[in-house]
Amino acid sequence: MFSKFSRTVSIALVAGFVSFGAAAQERGTKEEAKAMAEAAAAHVKKVGTEKAFKDFATDKATWIKKDMYVFSLDFSGNMLLHPITPQLVGKNLSAMKSDNGTSSTAQMTEIAKTKGAGWYEYDFTHPATKKVEKKASYVIRNPGADSYIGVGVYR
Repeated sequence: MFSKFSRTVSIALVAGFVSFGAAAQERGTKEEAKAMAEAAAAHVKKVGTEKAFKDFATDKATWIKKDMYVFSLDFSGNMLLHPITPQLVGKNLSAMKSDNGTSSTAQMTEIAKTKGAGWYEYDFTHPATKKVEKKASYVIRNPGADSYIGVGVYR
């Protein structure tokens, strides 16, 4: 049973993906997601967080490909960047559970905190197909910050 918060976030995610449309039908690979996340981390290091986040949200040809895009959360679970569903920015997602009942936010945060980078695999409702599917996100800690960036793919 969804809580009011989970329902609101789910509606926002689905609404944001309406514009994602046809691109969401073409799937990225784990290798492409990891490469995009690493490129995004290098971009943050090169131009700074503010400029990089602006680029991630506006330079769609570079940073939004197939079903992949760059997102960012801080270690408290606050969404810092979501170019597909910008209304999530500023919202705390730490209470949101994936379709298998685990907190994807907490798990990805733990990976970024303890390992610096890595994969997290979970089940999540694909906004285009409306079916629960396997998803994998590669997360990388932002250098010098208590936050991380990530790129995910449905598998």
